[in-house]
Amino acid sequence: MKKQLLMFLLMTAVSAANAQSRMDTIRLADPTIFYDNRTYYLYGTGSPDGFAVYTSNDLENWKREDKPALLKSDSYGLKSFWAPQVFKYRGKYYMAYAADEHIAIAVSDSPLGPFTQRVHQPITEPGKQIDPFIFKDADGKLYLYHVRLDKGNRIYVARLKDDLSDIDSSTLMECIHADQGWENTAASGWPVAEGPTVTKINNLYYLFYSANDFRNIDYAVGYATSASPTGPWTKYMGNPILSRKNTGQNGSGHGDLFTTKNGELFYVFHTHSSENGVGQRKTAVVKLSNLGQNPAVISVVPGTFHYLQIKN
Repeated sequence: MKKQLLMFLLMTAVSAANAQSRMDTIRLADPTIFYDNRTYYLYGTGSPDGFAVYTSNDLENWKREDKPALLKSDSYGLKSFWAPQVFKYRGKYYMAYAADEHIAIAVSDSPLGPFTQRVHQPITEPGKQIDPFIFKDADGKLYLYHVRLDKGNRIYVARLKDDLSDIDSSTLMECIHADQGWENTAASGWPVAEGPTVTKINNLYYLFYSANDFRNIDYAVGYATSASPTGPWTKYMGNPILSRKNTGQNGSGHGDLFTTKNGELFYVFHTHSSENGVGQRKTAVVKLSNLGQNPAVISVVPGTFHYLQIKN
């Protein structure tokens, strides 16, 4: 009997170890989650040739799809495929992304892709730009928030043409740059504010962004508010709202807001791969709370941080 019990316990331990080995943390930087037709779609920085796509019905069990969402042969760019965003517009699905340190927009009939461009070209504005985010206001106007590399990483906005072909350069203006202590803990000569995400709550616009170099353990997320999609922006006094202090993980930042099928607000982002290295960054989520004031006070719900897992 004792021998049988020992054998049972051994088999149980082996089974549990095997089950654990079949799960692994998804490793995408600059992630975004898009919800459509009862499915969550996850994209991010992680491939030299474009963007993979992961799917889930419950935000807990993720599958990597066999085919990539975007390949460099189908759209603009040869390298440095970073920070995608997917959105639906006029019955089509669009992906805004950075490649070769320029911004491009590709289109597809499905969130799975393939996202392609008929003409492989970026937004025509000169200079280096990364981290695009397209926001559609209630009046139907489109705005392209993005990062321009000019004496630091600075967040800009411009009106996007209705056909998504380009921006209206005459509307280009700076939103924010890193000028507060928490935003540049290394006192770098190239301060960083990046990864913009915009939403509207009541009558105010909320611009979420990350600050510090992504390799810095103090990489973190804050937000600013404005009565207009173009600013001026007022940074929240309680920034940062997401950092290693409330996640327990170095390099917590650069993600995207998304709303679940139950109407809950979440933020998907990345962390460093380990306590001592940046490596292949890990993908995580937290739930956000809204105190309902005006302006709303946004904060991370304690105990909701967790990594996204995929079955091997």
